[in-house]
Parts: sequence; C-alpha cells; structure tokens
Amino acid sequence: MDMNAIVGSHDILLVTLDTLRYDVAAEQAEAGLLPNLLPPGVRWERRHSPGSFTYAAHAALFAGFLPTPVTPGPHPRLFAATFPGSETTAAGTWVFDAPDLPAGLARAGYHTVCIGGVGFFNKLTPLGSALPGLFAESHWEPEFGVTNPASLERQIDRAAEVLARVPGPVLLFVNVSALHQPNHFYLPGSTGDSLDSHAAALRYVDGHIGRLYALMRRRRPCLAIVCSDHGTAYGEDGHAGHRIGHEVVWTVPYTHFVLESHAAV
Repeated sequence: MDMNAIVGSHDILLVTLDTLRYDVAAEQAEAGLLPNLLPPGVRWERRHSPGSFTYAAHAALFAGFLPTPVTPGPHPRLFAATFPGSETTAAGTWVFDAPDLPAGLARAGYHTVCIGGVGFFNKLTPLGSALPGLFAESHWEPEFGVTNPASLERQIDRAAEVLARVPGPVLLFVNVSALHQPNHFYLPGSTGDSLDSHAAALRYVDGHIGRLYALMRRRRPCLAIVCSDHGTAYGEDGHAGHRIGHEVVWTVPYTHFVLESHAAV
C-alpha cells in the first residue's frame, strides 16, 4: 500500500481494541464470530506490540510505530516521522515532519479527533490528558469507559456527532475499552473476568463496530487500521493483567483495509 496515495484522498480510522489478545481474536475469527469487525477477505495478522500497556503502546502508535510483524524484518511502515537512518521508512511510507502522527496529518489538512476509552484518555489528570492532547479535539465521558457494558455504543454515538460536522479529511481515533477488565458482564452469569468473558466482549464489539464503519463509508474512501495495543494475562504462568513481558501481552492482532465510499454521487 502506497500511503502517499492514501493520505489526502482518504479518511483515516485508527481503532485500538484495548487489551485484546491475539489468540482470542484469532479463535473468534476462525469460528466465524467476527463477521462485522473483519470485512470479507480480511484476516488478523499476528504482530508484536510496541508496548506492554496502554500509555507506552499508544505513545509509539502515535509516533508511527504500529505493531510489528512477527516475522524477521525490517518491515516498511505505513507512517514514519522524519528520522535520519530509519530502516523501516520505504518508498510507500508517508513521512511526516512532526513529532507525532496527529500533528503530521493536521499539517496535511486533516482534522484529528480522539474518542477515548480507558483511563489514559479520560482527561481527568495531567497524565490522562497527555495522549488526547495530541489531537485537535478529544472526547471522553464515563460512559465510554471500562465499567459501562454499552461503552462502544456510546463512543460511536459521539463519533456520529463529530463526523456530521466535519466535512473535510479526518483522522478518527477510537480507543475501544470494552475488552479491558472488567469484562465479566459480557458473559451472562459470570462474576469474574476470564478468557471466555474477554471473548464475549470481543463479540460485543463485533456487534456494533459495523455502525462505525458505515459512518466512515458515507464520507469518502477510508483507510481503517484496527489492532490491539497489547494483550493481557488471565493466569498464565501466574500472571494477571499486563505491563509485563509475557507472550500473551506482547502478541497482538492487527489488520488494515480500505472502506470504499458509499457517499451519494
């Protein structure tokens, strides 16, 4: 994919499925349970996260370091900041002369929007404001957070409001909080988080993500990048959670694809 042909002609949708594990994502896809999240012919790639928890991973993502293919590289990147000696900047890489991708795209005429989910996007503290502060506008409400079983629905409601008033090219970033603990409420009868409730949360996301894709299709062609920022442990080798150097944390699902425009001609 030549990103120099994409930037300027396409909207860009970046969705991080916070805390989604690769093994769970792959199992659900293989079972045919993600018909909306993955369009026909699109598959998950097994990649390595640039960070083991939300803040570190997103700081890297917003600098152009998307999850890295697990096969030996170097692997050309879609986006890269100007950086002497970079071995992953190729002819098809869109290079920006700015400290971060939102700033680079803003200079290219994009309106940049963040719709946060987990606490690092809640804007309630200086730390929770750092990542949202990279965008021209950012949104977070408690209803977008990890404790609301309808969080993605409320996030998409906000995306619809934003997109309705932004006619020009947009970078829309959505941090989906539903996969993150607690997620037991997506599995009826469950009182604790587990791999099964993690999978149920992913099926909840699949049930609603199609509305977000449809919103983007109404505008212009859109490059969609959908990935996890990191995984999480549910008891493997005695570990729970993330911010640790474990395989289930570092290995994440990734994909990108173009949503063709359905805008009226």
